Amino acid sequence: MSKTTNKFSPEVRERAVRMVLASEKDHPSRWAAVTSIAGKFGCSGYTLLEWVKKSEIDKGMRAGVPTELADKLKALERENRELRQANEILRKASAYFAQAELDRPLKR
Repeated sequence: MSKTTNKFSPEVRERAVRMVLASEKDHPSRWAAVTSIAGKFGCSGYTLLEWVKKSEIDKGMRAGVPTELADKLKALERENRELRQANEILRKASAYFAQAELDRPLKR
């Protein structure tokens, strides 16, 4: 699991992405626009480029899994993992108590 912290708020990210998309026509390439704007926000060009790509995916302009669906999938996978662990604990407890019942002396 990643231990990175989000140093930039969603509003800052959105603003940076908007600036890249708006200034693309003023630069010879997208990368030139990204590096120009990344310095103003104090992030790396690669980070800003990933924000731009993610924004395009979320808007349907680029193929990929939107953030909302990715977050939902991650939550469902976590829940599934927890339920499997709970089932395993219950299965072992059931087997333990069933064995204990068999080992108990009979009362007559």
